[in-house]
Amino acid sequence: MFEGTVPARTAAPIYSHAVRVGVPAGLLRGIPGLDVGVFGEELVRIPAGPVGQAWQLIDEIGGDGVGSAMSAASERGCFGVWDYLFATGATLAESLRTVHEFRPLVASPTAGGAIIVDGGLLTIREATAPSPAAVIPAREEFTLALMLRRAREATGVPLVPVRVRLTQDAPRTHEHLVEVFGTRRIEFGAPHPEMSFLDAADLPIDSDPHQARVHRHYAELLMSSFRVAGDWNSTLRSVIHESMLHGTTDLRWVADRLAVGPRTIQRRLQEQGTTWRDEVEAVRYDHAVNLLRNTDLPISSVAARLGYSDVRTLRRAFLRWNGLPPSDFRRDNCGGDAAHATPEAWRQMPPTVARSVPRSVSETTLD
Repeated sequence: MFEGTVPARTAAPIYSHAVRVGVPAGLLRGIPGLDVGVFGEELVRIPAGPVGQAWQLIDEIGGDGVGSAMSAASERGCFGVWDYLFATGATLAESLRTVHEFRPLVASPTAGGAIIVDGGLLTIREATAPSPAAVIPAREEFTLALMLRRAREATGVPLVPVRVRLTQDAPRTHEHLVEVFGTRRIEFGAPHPEMSFLDAADLPIDSDPHQARVHRHYAELLMSSFRVAGDWNSTLRSVIHESMLHGTTDLRWVADRLAVGPRTIQRRLQEQGTTWRDEVEAVRYDHAVNLLRNTDLPISSVAARLGYSDVRTLRRAFLRWNGLPPSDFRRDNCGGDAAHATPEAWRQMPPTVARSVPRSVSETTLD
Protein backbone atom coordinates (compact mmCIF):
# COMPACT_ATOMS: atom_id res chain seq x y z
CA MET A 1 0.00 0.00 0.00
CA PHE A 2 2.90 2.36 0.79
CA GLU A 3 5.21 1.16 -1.96
CA GLY A 4 7.50 3.92 -3.18
CA THR A 5 7.08 6.08 -0.06
CA VAL A 6 9.14 6.85 3.03
CA PRO A 7 8.07 8.35 6.35
CA ALA A 8 8.27 12.13 6.57
CA ARG A 9 10.13 11.48 9.83
CA THR A 10 13.00 10.07 7.73
CA ALA A 11 13.01 13.01 5.33
CA ALA A 12 13.33 15.60 8.11
CA PRO A 13 16.88 14.77 9.33
CA ILE A 14 18.04 14.17 5.74
CA TYR A 15 16.76 17.62 4.79
CA SER A 16 18.51 19.16 7.80
CA HIS A 17 21.77 17.40 6.97
CA ALA A 18 21.48 18.54 3.34
CA VAL A 19 21.22 22.18 4.37
CA ARG A 20 24.10 21.71 6.81
CA VAL A 21 26.45 20.44 4.09
CA GLY A 22 25.64 23.36 1.81
CA VAL A 23 22.68 22.32 -0.34
CA PRO A 24 20.61 25.51 -0.86
CA ALA A 25 17.32 25.29 1.02
CA GLY A 26 15.55 26.83 -1.96
CA LEU A 27 16.84 24.07 -4.21
CA LEU A 28 15.53 21.43 -1.81
CA ARG A 29 12.14 23.08 -1.45
CA GLY A 30 11.86 23.10 -5.23
CA ILE A 31 11.91 19.30 -5.40
CA PRO A 32 8.30 18.22 -6.07
CA GLY A 33 7.00 16.08 -3.22
CA LEU A 34 9.60 17.17 -0.64
CA ASP A 35 7.10 19.04 1.51
CA VAL A 36 8.79 20.40 4.63
CA GLY A 37 5.35 21.25 5.99
CA VAL A 38 4.69 17.59 6.87
CA PHE A 39 8.08 16.74 8.35
CA GLY A 40 6.78 17.03 11.90
CA GLU A 41 3.92 14.57 11.32
CA GLU A 42 4.99 11.11 12.42
CA LEU A 43 2.21 9.21 10.65
CA VAL A 44 2.72 10.78 7.22
CA ARG A 45 4.60 9.18 4.34
CA ILE A 46 5.92 11.02 1.28
CA PRO A 47 7.16 9.76 -2.13
CA ALA A 48 10.61 8.17 -1.91
CA GLY A 49 11.78 9.79 -5.16
CA PRO A 50 12.15 13.33 -3.75
CA VAL A 51 14.19 12.01 -0.81
CA GLY A 52 16.45 10.20 -3.27
CA GLN A 53 16.89 13.48 -5.16
CA ALA A 54 17.89 15.19 -1.91
CA TRP A 55 20.48 12.46 -1.41
CA GLN A 56 21.86 13.10 -4.89
CA LEU A 57 22.34 16.76 -4.03
CA ILE A 58 24.01 15.84 -0.74
CA ASP A 59 26.38 13.52 -2.59
CA GLU A 60 27.22 16.08 -5.29
CA ILE A 61 27.67 19.07 -2.99
CA GLY A 62 28.93 17.41 0.20
CA GLY A 63 31.69 15.41 -1.47
CA ASP A 64 33.73 12.50 -0.08
CA GLY A 65 32.87 11.51 3.47
CA VAL A 66 29.58 13.36 3.70
CA GLY A 67 27.57 10.16 4.28
CA SER A 68 29.71 8.93 7.15
CA ALA A 69 29.80 12.45 8.64
CA MET A 70 26.01 12.52 8.58
CA SER A 71 25.84 9.21 10.43
CA ALA A 72 28.15 10.59 13.11
CA ALA A 73 25.75 13.52 13.57
CA SER A 74 22.61 11.33 13.77
CA GLU A 75 21.94 10.95 17.47
CA ARG A 76 19.75 8.11 18.66
CA GLY A 77 16.11 9.10 18.38
CA CYS A 78 16.39 11.24 15.26
CA PHE A 79 14.68 8.43 13.33
CA GLY A 80 12.04 7.89 15.97
CA VAL A 81 11.23 4.56 17.58
CA TRP A 82 13.19 2.65 14.90
CA ASP A 83 16.44 3.80 16.54
CA TYR A 84 15.39 2.10 19.79
CA LEU A 85 14.55 -1.24 18.20
CA PHE A 86 18.29 -2.03 18.20
CA ALA A 87 17.89 -2.79 21.91
CA THR A 88 14.75 -4.94 21.85
CA GLY A 89 16.25 -8.43 21.60
CA ALA A 90 18.33 -10.59 23.90
CA THR A 91 21.15 -10.70 21.32
CA LEU A 92 22.46 -8.49 18.57
CA ALA A 93 21.20 -10.80 15.82
CA GLU A 94 17.73 -10.92 17.37
CA SER A 95 17.58 -7.14 17.66
CA LEU A 96 18.81 -6.63 14.11
CA ARG A 97 16.07 -8.93 12.80
CA THR A 98 13.51 -6.75 14.59
CA VAL A 99 15.11 -3.63 13.09
CA HIS A 100 14.87 -5.21 9.64
CA GLU A 101 11.25 -6.27 10.22
CA PHE A 102 10.29 -2.67 10.92
CA ARG A 103 12.42 -1.13 8.17
CA PRO A 104 9.30 0.52 6.63
CA LEU A 105 9.45 2.91 9.59
CA VAL A 106 12.40 4.62 7.87
CA ALA A 107 12.36 3.37 4.27
CA SER A 108 10.15 2.11 1.47
CA PRO A 109 8.34 -1.14 2.31
CA THR A 110 9.90 -2.69 -0.79
CA ALA A 111 13.47 -1.88 0.28
CA GLY A 112 15.46 -5.09 0.27
CA GLY A 113 18.21 -6.26 2.55
CA ALA A 114 18.65 -9.02 5.08
CA ILE A 115 20.26 -10.07 8.35
CA ILE A 116 22.28 -13.22 7.68
CA VAL A 117 23.88 -15.50 10.26
CA ASP A 118 26.17 -18.09 8.72
CA GLY A 119 28.18 -19.97 11.32
CA GLY A 120 30.17 -17.36 13.20
CA LEU A 121 29.58 -14.66 10.58
CA LEU A 122 26.86 -12.02 11.02
CA THR A 123 26.12 -9.97 7.89
CA ILE A 124 24.01 -6.82 7.61
CA ARG A 125 23.00 -6.56 3.96
CA GLU A 126 21.32 -3.45 2.58
CA ALA A 127 19.13 -2.94 -0.49
CA THR A 128 20.86 -2.78 -3.86
CA ALA A 129 20.19 0.19 -6.14
CA PRO A 130 18.05 -0.76 -9.18
CA SER A 131 20.85 0.22 -11.57
CA PRO A 132 24.50 1.37 -11.37
CA ALA A 133 23.37 4.88 -12.32
CA ALA A 134 21.10 4.97 -9.27
CA VAL A 135 23.89 4.29 -6.76
CA ILE A 136 24.37 7.25 -4.44
CA PRO A 137 27.63 6.78 -2.48
CA ALA A 138 26.65 9.20 0.32
CA ARG A 139 23.43 7.32 1.05
CA GLU A 140 25.15 3.93 0.90
CA GLU A 141 27.91 5.01 3.29
CA PHE A 142 25.42 6.70 5.62
CA THR A 143 23.21 3.64 5.89
CA LEU A 144 26.00 1.19 6.76
CA ALA A 145 27.74 3.63 9.08
CA LEU A 146 24.48 4.32 10.92
CA MET A 147 23.76 0.60 11.33
CA LEU A 148 27.26 0.14 12.74
CA ARG A 149 26.84 3.03 15.15
CA ARG A 150 23.49 1.77 16.43
CA ALA A 151 24.87 -1.78 16.86
CA ARG A 152 27.78 -0.42 18.90
CA GLU A 153 25.39 1.61 21.05
CA ALA A 154 23.14 -1.40 21.66
CA THR A 155 25.93 -3.82 22.62
CA GLY A 156 28.33 -1.41 24.28
CA VAL A 157 31.04 -3.10 22.21
CA PRO A 158 33.31 -1.21 19.75
CA LEU A 159 32.39 -3.56 16.91
CA VAL A 160 34.65 -3.64 13.88
CA PRO A 161 33.48 -5.44 10.72
CA VAL A 162 35.76 -8.05 9.21
CA ARG A 163 34.59 -6.95 5.78
CA VAL A 164 32.69 -4.02 4.26
CA ARG A 165 31.28 -4.12 0.74
CA LEU A 166 29.94 -1.16 -1.23
CA THR A 167 28.34 -1.17 -4.68
CA GLN A 168 29.78 2.23 -5.61
CA ASP A 169 32.92 2.66 -7.66
CA ALA A 170 36.13 3.16 -5.71
CA PRO A 171 36.50 6.86 -4.76
CA ARG A 172 39.69 8.88 -5.06
CA THR A 173 40.40 8.11 -1.43
CA HIS A 174 38.50 6.10 1.14
CA GLU A 175 40.45 6.96 4.28
CA HIS A 176 37.26 8.43 5.76
CA LEU A 177 35.64 5.01 5.40
CA VAL A 178 38.59 3.29 7.02
CA GLU A 179 38.21 5.65 9.97
CA VAL A 180 34.46 5.08 10.27
CA PHE A 181 34.43 1.29 9.92
CA GLY A 182 37.79 0.64 11.58
CA THR A 183 39.03 -1.66 8.83
CA ARG A 184 40.85 -1.49 5.51
CA ARG A 185 39.01 -4.53 4.22
CA ILE A 186 36.62 -2.43 2.13
CA GLU A 187 35.54 -3.66 -1.31
CA PHE A 188 33.98 -1.56 -4.05
CA GLY A 189 31.79 -2.57 -6.99
CA ALA A 190 30.17 -5.31 -4.88
CA PRO A 191 26.73 -6.78 -5.70
CA HIS A 192 25.31 -5.59 -2.36
CA PRO A 193 26.22 -2.97 0.24
CA GLU A 194 26.93 -5.00 3.37
CA MET A 195 29.21 -5.49 6.34
CA SER A 196 30.08 -8.68 8.19
CA PHE A 197 31.13 -9.32 11.78
CA LEU A 198 32.81 -12.33 13.33
CA ASP A 199 31.29 -13.90 16.47
CA ALA A 200 28.89 -10.99 16.97
CA ALA A 201 25.47 -12.58 16.47
CA ASP A 202 25.17 -13.74 20.09
CA LEU A 203 26.47 -10.58 21.71
CA PRO A 204 24.06 -9.78 24.56
CA ILE A 205 21.93 -6.65 24.53
CA ASP A 206 21.40 -4.92 27.86
CA SER A 207 17.75 -4.20 27.23
CA ASP A 208 14.77 -3.68 29.49
CA PRO A 209 12.14 -6.30 28.47
CA HIS A 210 9.24 -4.02 29.42
CA GLN A 211 10.68 -1.09 27.48
CA ALA A 212 11.40 -3.37 24.55
CA ARG A 213 7.75 -4.47 24.44
CA VAL A 214 6.61 -0.84 24.56
CA HIS A 215 8.89 0.10 21.67
CA ARG A 216 7.76 -2.86 19.59
CA HIS A 217 4.09 -2.15 20.29
CA TYR A 218 4.53 1.48 19.29
CA ALA A 219 6.34 0.44 16.10
CA GLU A 220 3.45 -1.89 15.21
CA LEU A 221 0.98 0.94 15.86
CA LEU A 222 2.86 3.27 13.53
CA MET A 223 3.05 0.62 10.80
CA SER A 224 -0.75 0.29 10.85
CA SER A 225 -1.48 4.02 11.01
CA PHE A 226 0.58 5.57 8.19
CA ARG A 227 -1.06 7.71 5.52
CA VAL A 228 0.41 9.14 2.33
CA ALA A 229 0.72 12.93 2.03
CA GLY A 230 -0.36 14.83 -1.05
CA ASP A 231 -2.85 14.10 -3.78
CA TRP A 232 -2.50 12.12 -7.01
CA ASN A 233 -1.36 15.14 -9.00
CA SER A 234 1.49 16.01 -6.66
CA THR A 235 2.61 12.40 -6.69
CA LEU A 236 2.50 12.35 -10.50
CA ARG A 237 4.62 15.49 -10.73
CA SER A 238 7.08 14.09 -8.25
CA VAL A 239 7.58 10.98 -10.36
CA ILE A 240 7.86 13.03 -13.58
CA HIS A 241 10.60 15.05 -11.88
CA GLU A 242 12.32 11.81 -10.86
CA SER A 243 12.09 10.52 -14.45
CA MET A 244 14.01 13.55 -15.69
CA LEU A 245 16.89 12.66 -13.41
CA HIS A 246 16.95 9.29 -15.16
CA GLY A 247 17.14 10.98 -18.56
CA THR A 248 13.60 10.29 -19.70
CA THR A 249 10.12 11.80 -19.72
CA ASP A 250 8.50 8.65 -21.05
CA LEU A 251 4.89 8.12 -20.02
CA ARG A 252 5.36 4.37 -19.66
CA TRP A 253 8.35 4.85 -17.32
CA VAL A 254 6.27 7.08 -15.06
CA ALA A 255 3.29 4.72 -15.24
CA ASP A 256 5.46 1.80 -14.16
CA ARG A 257 6.70 3.77 -11.15
CA LEU A 258 3.10 4.54 -10.18
CA ALA A 259 2.04 0.91 -10.79
CA VAL A 260 -0.70 1.95 -13.25
CA GLY A 261 -1.15 1.82 -17.00
CA PRO A 262 -0.30 4.76 -19.29
CA ARG A 263 -3.94 5.02 -20.34
CA THR A 264 -4.98 5.42 -16.70
CA ILE A 265 -2.73 8.46 -16.35
CA GLN A 266 -3.97 9.96 -19.61
CA ARG A 267 -7.60 9.39 -18.65
CA ARG A 268 -7.22 11.02 -15.23
CA LEU A 269 -5.43 14.00 -16.73
CA GLN A 270 -8.15 14.40 -19.35
CA GLU A 271 -10.75 14.40 -16.57
CA GLN A 272 -8.86 17.27 -14.96
CA GLY A 273 -8.65 19.27 -18.19
CA THR A 274 -4.94 18.78 -18.77
CA THR A 275 -2.62 16.49 -20.72
CA TRP A 276 0.55 14.49 -20.25
CA ARG A 277 2.51 17.03 -22.27
CA ASP A 278 1.21 19.90 -20.11
CA GLU A 279 2.22 18.09 -16.92
CA VAL A 280 5.73 17.43 -18.22
CA GLU A 281 6.05 21.08 -19.24
CA ALA A 282 4.83 22.24 -15.83
CA VAL A 283 7.41 20.13 -14.03
CA ARG A 284 10.13 21.26 -16.41
CA TYR A 285 9.24 24.89 -15.83
CA ASP A 286 9.27 24.58 -12.04
CA HIS A 287 12.51 22.60 -12.08
CA ALA A 288 14.16 25.03 -14.50
CA VAL A 289 13.29 28.02 -12.33
CA ASN A 290 14.55 26.20 -9.24
CA LEU A 291 17.88 25.29 -10.85
CA LEU A 292 18.45 28.70 -12.38
CA ARG A 293 17.65 30.57 -9.18
CA ASN A 294 19.36 28.30 -6.66
CA THR A 295 22.40 26.84 -8.45
CA ASP A 296 25.23 28.04 -10.64
CA LEU A 297 25.02 25.01 -12.91
CA PRO A 298 25.91 25.76 -16.54
CA ILE A 299 22.84 26.29 -18.72
CA SER A 300 23.80 23.13 -20.62
CA SER A 301 23.64 21.13 -17.36
CA VAL A 302 20.24 22.64 -16.55
CA ALA A 303 19.00 21.60 -19.99
CA ALA A 304 20.26 18.05 -19.48
CA ARG A 305 18.57 17.78 -16.07
CA LEU A 306 15.30 18.79 -17.68
CA GLY A 307 15.60 16.05 -20.28
CA TYR A 308 16.41 18.41 -23.16
CA SER A 309 18.88 17.35 -25.81
CA ASP A 310 20.59 20.75 -26.05
CA VAL A 311 20.62 24.33 -24.78
CA ARG A 312 18.67 25.67 -27.77
CA THR A 313 15.66 23.55 -26.84
CA LEU A 314 15.72 24.90 -23.28
CA ARG A 315 16.10 28.45 -24.58
CA ARG A 316 13.05 28.12 -26.87
CA ALA A 317 11.00 26.61 -24.05
CA PHE A 318 12.02 29.26 -21.55
CA LEU A 319 11.22 32.07 -23.95
CA ARG A 320 7.80 30.51 -24.45
CA TRP A 321 7.22 30.16 -20.71
CA ASN A 322 8.74 33.32 -19.39
CA GLY A 323 9.48 35.75 -22.20
CA LEU A 324 13.18 35.65 -21.23
CA PRO A 325 16.10 33.43 -22.17
CA PRO A 326 17.36 31.35 -19.21
CA SER A 327 20.60 33.33 -18.91
CA ASP A 328 18.69 36.61 -18.47
CA PHE A 329 16.31 35.00 -16.01
CA ARG A 330 19.25 33.84 -13.88
CA ARG A 331 20.94 37.24 -14.10
CA ASP A 332 17.84 39.05 -12.93
CA ASN A 333 17.16 36.44 -10.21
CA CYS A 334 13.48 37.27 -10.33
CA GLY A 335 11.60 37.51 -7.06
CA GLY A 336 8.87 35.04 -7.97
CA ASP A 337 8.14 32.29 -10.44
CA ALA A 338 7.11 33.84 -13.77
CA ALA A 339 7.39 37.34 -12.30
CA HIS A 340 8.88 38.62 -15.58
CA ALA A 341 6.44 36.88 -17.88
CA THR A 342 4.63 39.19 -20.27
CA PRO A 343 0.83 38.88 -20.51
CA GLU A 344 1.20 37.21 -23.92
CA ALA A 345 3.84 34.78 -22.66
CA TRP A 346 1.65 33.98 -19.67
CA ARG A 347 -1.33 33.13 -21.88
CA GLN A 348 0.87 30.81 -23.96
CA MET A 349 2.04 28.83 -20.95
CA PRO A 350 0.56 25.35 -20.56
CA PRO A 351 -2.44 25.57 -18.20
CA THR A 352 -0.69 23.49 -15.54
CA VAL A 353 2.32 25.82 -15.60
CA ALA A 354 0.09 28.83 -15.09
CA ARG A 355 -1.69 27.09 -12.21
CA SER A 356 1.65 26.33 -10.53
CA VAL A 357 2.44 30.05 -10.13
CA PRO A 358 1.07 31.81 -7.02
CA ARG A 359 -2.24 33.53 -7.68
CA SER A 360 -0.92 36.92 -6.59
CA VAL A 361 1.79 36.72 -9.24
CA SER A 362 -0.66 35.81 -12.01
CA GLU A 363 -3.01 38.65 -11.12
CA THR A 364 -0.17 41.18 -11.08
CA THR A 365 1.23 39.94 -14.37
CA LEU A 366 -2.07 40.08 -16.20
CA ASP A 367 -3.04 43.55 -15.03
